[in-house]
Amino acid sequence: MRILQLHNRYQIVGGEEGVVQAEQALLRDRGHDVALLEVSNDEIVGVWNQAIAAASAVYSQSSKAKVTAAIEQFQPDIVHVHNFFPLLSPSVYDACRSKNIPVVQTLHNYRLGCPRAMFFRDNQICEDCLGKTIPLAGIVHGCYRGSRPQSAVVTAMVSWHRLRGTWQERVNAYITLTQFQKEKLSQAGLPTHKIYVKPNFVFAPEPAANFAPAIDDYALFVGRLAEEKGVAVLIAAYVQNGLTLPLKIVGEGPLRDSLEQQVRAAGLEQTISFLGRQEKAVVLELMQQAKFLVFPSIWYEGFPLTIAEAFACALPVIVPQLGSMAEIVEDRVTGLHFAPRDATDLASKIVWAHQHPETIAALGRQARLTYEAKYTPAANFDQLMGIYKTVLGQ
Repeated sequence: MRILQLHNRYQIVGGEEGVVQAEQALLRDRGHDVALLEVSNDEIVGVWNQAIAAASAVYSQSSKAKVTAAIEQFQPDIVHVHNFFPLLSPSVYDACRSKNIPVVQTLHNYRLGCPRAMFFRDNQICEDCLGKTIPLAGIVHGCYRGSRPQSAVVTAMVSWHRLRGTWQERVNAYITLTQFQKEKLSQAGLPTHKIYVKPNFVFAPEPAANFAPAIDDYALFVGRLAEEKGVAVLIAAYVQNGLTLPLKIVGEGPLRDSLEQQVRAAGLEQTISFLGRQEKAVVLELMQQAKFLVFPSIWYEGFPLTIAEAFACALPVIVPQLGSMAEIVEDRVTGLHFAPRDATDLASKIVWAHQHPETIAALGRQARLTYEAKYTPAANFDQLMGIYKTVLGQ
């Protein structure tokens, strides 16, 4: 099969880019021809280019022509769009339609239901724009990058293509990463019968070269130190409840300085360690030795690769009973649930996990089995090919 991937890369590289690369490698390893047409937001420099990008976000004739040329050259059986925003724009669907090439669109976020793509505003869950034909609240609150003009552009893109029928008619299949995400985007107006659930995948980690059992038990956090990731809730759980189980925090972000100040003020420097950004191999080694991962995010999330990586390392995960996280991690099966944003409840779950090592180890073994059943490259390939063949009528 010949697959043309389309992707608009963000300026801040995240998990989405890794997913695109991994999926490309997966398909090629199994004998399929894959071409990637990629543009980058790094091209948006200066006021003039920003103005062009704003206009392009709604409909880009140049991107339509670029995709048309790529189709003519590569002759794909299918086009798989990972991200069109903002430079490629939904015009890419028209390019595919004109050449009678079916389109699959992976929805890595909630953009088609929320201008900010997160259902999250002012440090709270927000669904004010969900299901609205014209999501004016996103403009009023400047949800996209804190800018009303830029939010108006995103709103115009979503609304015009909804009214035009783009989302309903010009995409053959959508891929969401969880059932929760499917339900939210169905509420946003996408055709439910076209939405397929296919999670992300991760490659199984190699055993750490210098692996040795950890001298001390410890909990682990891996992620960006930002409000939406809930790391402040985790620190509060320690500070307010006098937890003594060592905690290792991997990651960087805008909250690091303030969180470290809180830890020092509470006299917990010997308990909580900030390790900063680490290479993937180091993170996986930390996962292989930790007792459990805490993933306290306060927004819905999409499909956090960190959780899949933890499962691959037989590491159970403590998550809030919220959004996709509560779906991926089964309570008392592959981890534990706590009440969202509740530092006291999170502390009680951490204490319970520390006091029940045999049960936590059993949850870890089940997490590994879940990884093998759902989140391996082989399992993902079968799901992806099933979607492609359905779209192609095979």
